[in-house]
Amino acid sequence: MNIILFDDNTWKQMLPLTYTRPVSELRVGIKKIREKWEYIFNSEISFLTKDYLQEKFPVKIEEDNLVINSSIIPDNTIYEYIYSLGVNQKLVYNEKILAVRLKQFDKSKFKELTDSADSIIYSEDIKIIDRPYQLCAENKSEIEADFKCITNNRQSAPISKTVNVINPENVFLEEGVKMEFVTINASEGPVYLGKNSEVMEGTVIRGSFALCEHSSIKMSSKVYPDCTIGPHSKCGGEISNVVFQGYSNKAHDGFLGNAFIGEWCNLGADTNNSNLKNNYAIVKLWDYDKNRFLSTGMQFFGTVMGDHSKTGINTMLNTGTVIGVSANVYGSGFPRNFIPSFSIGGNHGLKEYRLKEACNVAKLVMQRRGIEFDKKEEKILNHIFENSSEYRKSF
Repeated sequence: MNIILFDDNTWKQMLPLTYTRPVSELRVGIKKIREKWEYIFNSEISFLTKDYLQEKFPVKIEEDNLVINSSIIPDNTIYEYIYSLGVNQKLVYNEKILAVRLKQFDKSKFKELTDSADSIIYSEDIKIIDRPYQLCAENKSEIEADFKCITNNRQSAPISKTVNVINPENVFLEEGVKMEFVTINASEGPVYLGKNSEVMEGTVIRGSFALCEHSSIKMSSKVYPDCTIGPHSKCGGEISNVVFQGYSNKAHDGFLGNAFIGEWCNLGADTNNSNLKNNYAIVKLWDYDKNRFLSTGMQFFGTVMGDHSKTGINTMLNTGTVIGVSANVYGSGFPRNFIPSFSIGGNHGLKEYRLKEACNVAKLVMQRRGIEFDKKEEKILNHIFENSSEYRKSF
């Protein structure tokens, strides 16, 4: 069967992270959601997503298709239920469509065909990611699950004798890892170091932790549990329960806690965020679906940052700050805790960040990683600029 991951209203609930990608391209644990499904099905997967993203993330429709909700984290139980669906049957959980099996179809008729399919109720435990803060909340368990899959029946590359390790059996190094004079405590969670990654001397790591391929941890960094640094990223200072999607940098000192950082972001030296309110109240976060701040139900949560956004040196981010795509935040004091896409400024006010300038910066940043800022990328940023303009009307 052909496997497709489809976006429902969760896509809007996961903004600003999904402005630039389908939900299934978000990273939680070591892998992206899509990569977890590819592993369990042992098959390549395509996307049924927003029209403006479809060129970069194409859909492949064949004669027999399993179309799965992109917000589901797979496990063996949900896999068995979905795999056993018959044609024109759908799996439903609390009125949420988890999957549907369809013969060849026109994507414009997907909702109509899904609505008319026969329902099978799913009543088992399920893990659904439908808000940005859940990516951090679930990161520990997903690092552990991905670690088991990735390392199953494999042997780690050797760990240097200069590295001080607690529970070395819970540490896995891929080929090409550079690491000397580092302390790792893997007694409470695994530590995974991806291909050609580097951990510089003096760094202290407590698992669970994942450093993906071609990424680095700078000298004397403090890495608290449940962090993932996506590929081609640099990270330094102090981090705790942070997920970097990839291709982003926090190369200097400063604290970042309970945060999700998109791609092509850069946090200036001594950028710090708060992840706990002074009154210990539950953190509220801007919700694009409801157009208001909603409770996360969590006492600790710091920052969500969309792709291509930046902070200047000494930037302070308040508890529960949401930063959109291509925002440039700088200046003294705390900026507002919802910063729209294509905004520039900080505590003393924001103004619109010109689209042409934002695209030029994106082009330069991506070139540094050997990736072209092509017409597909430009069209996506153009669409986001136009469709996020309502949030900048007050500037």
